[in-house]
Formats: sequence, C-alpha cells, structure tokens
Amino acid sequence: MSKRTGTLMQRTYLVLIFGFMYLPIAVMIAYSFNENRSRAVFTNFSLKWYESLLHNDAILSALALSIVLAVVSSVIATVLGTLAAVGINSMGRKSQLLINNISYVPVVNPEIITGVSLMLLFVMARSLGIGGEGGLFGWATLLVAHITFNVPYVIFNVSPKLRQLDPSIYNAALDLGCTPSQAFFKVIVPQLTPAILSAFLICLTYSIDDFIISYFNAGTMQTLPIAIYSMTRRRVSPEINALSAIMFVVILSIILISNWVDSRAYRRDQQAVRKALSAEGRR
Repeated sequence: MSKRTGTLMQRTYLVLIFGFMYLPIAVMIAYSFNENRSRAVFTNFSLKWYESLLHNDAILSALALSIVLAVVSSVIATVLGTLAAVGINSMGRKSQLLINNISYVPVVNPEIITGVSLMLLFVMARSLGIGGEGGLFGWATLLVAHITFNVPYVIFNVSPKLRQLDPSIYNAALDLGCTPSQAFFKVIVPQLTPAILSAFLICLTYSIDDFIISYFNAGTMQTLPIAIYSMTRRRVSPEINALSAIMFVVILSIILISNWVDSRAYRRDQQAVRKALSAEGRR
C-alpha cells in the first residue's frame, strides 16, 4: 500500500466517523429552523420554535432545575472528589489499589442499578422518619444522587495529575515557611487546576444529561431529560430541537474557550522556558 493510498484511507475514515457523530446534530440544528413541525420535510426558514421556547414554562423550568442541580452537584462533587484523590494518593500502594477498585464500581455499574439502589436507600430513610411528613424525594435526593455518581469521575480525573507531581515541591513549600494548608492551596491546587476544571466540566455534562438515576430519585420534580421523556409519550415538540441546538452551541463554545485558554497558557509557559534557556545560554 502506497503512502498516498494510506493517507486517503485515513482521511476517508475520519470523514465517516465524524460524519456519523455530527451529521445527526447538524440535521437537528437545521430542523430547529423549520417552520413546519415535520421532521422529514423542510419548508421555510423560521425562528418560531425559538420564540415558542421562550414561552414554554414547562421546558424552561425543567432546564433551570437541571442547570442549578448540575452546577451545585458538580461543585460539591469536584471538592469531595479532589479531597478524596489527595487522600488516596497519600495511602500505601495496596490501599490505593483497593480504594480505586471500589471507586471504579459506580463507573462500570449500570445506571439503573445505581438509580434503584439509591431509591431504596431513600425509601428506607423515609421509613425511619427522615424527610418529614411530606416525604424525602425531591431536590435533596436528586442532589445526593448526582453527587454520588459524579465523585468517582473526579477521583479518576484528578488522581493521575496528582501522581505526576513531584512530592518534593510540597515539602519545599513547608521548608520555606508555609503551613500545610498554605502549601496545599498555593502549591498543589494551582498545578491541579486543569484536572479539577476538566473534572468539573465532566460532572456538569453528566449531570445535565442524566436520566435514569434522576428518574428514580426525582419524586415529582422534572429535570430536562425527564421532561423530554414525558413528551415522547405524545410527540416531541420542535421546541426541543431549538433548545438542543442552543445547548450544543453553548457547550461547544465552552470547550473552544477552554481549549483556547489552555493553549494560550501552554504557549506562554513555553515562551518563558525559552527565555530562561536563552538567558542561561548568554551567561
């Protein structure tokens, strides 16, 4: 096989893979501007579904609940997961292996098992009188459930970065007069920031997207995936296409901005290293 043929096959493969992944999203965005309700025939360009979305209280309230829940649960899960990763990293090798395997179980576990098990836990808590007369299911159970399935992702995202750090940096900070907390927040945390930010974005995405675990633990509350599921029993409104298009653009913008910031920081660090080497060479 010639080099030219191999390159052509690689490009064809990439086009097919990315087309398979992103063509449905492109079709959805295109039909969010369709004046007709049809999902097969595009009639005229229109913004009516975006305008209608702004007046749909059911979808907007579900979206607001999903966003608030995702942000709060992701912040708490990121803090807990980062602290857990630091604690695990300070353990012995056998203890780390044991805790990491236990932490990995919720990740590979089917979501329906996690959702049902959490529901049974909350039912048992309610039978013990926790939650008051109005019951327990609602915001509290949703928040606990989302934190529970997000924490392992934070641990597995932060732990590799922790293992890459030089332990002598922390000890050097202590020798220079920092307290343990100052050394942690001023030396360790800044180096973990990219991994922590990445873990937070992963938690945010999983939380907004989650349906199964939320369905079993939401009570009468409706997150956005649950609201969309309830619509499928009749017919999904084109307003969902408009909302999905907006969410895709927002998430894509966040990813691009994050990559741009990381790339800019990397170039700045490389320039600083080159200047330092150049100054050292002149000496």
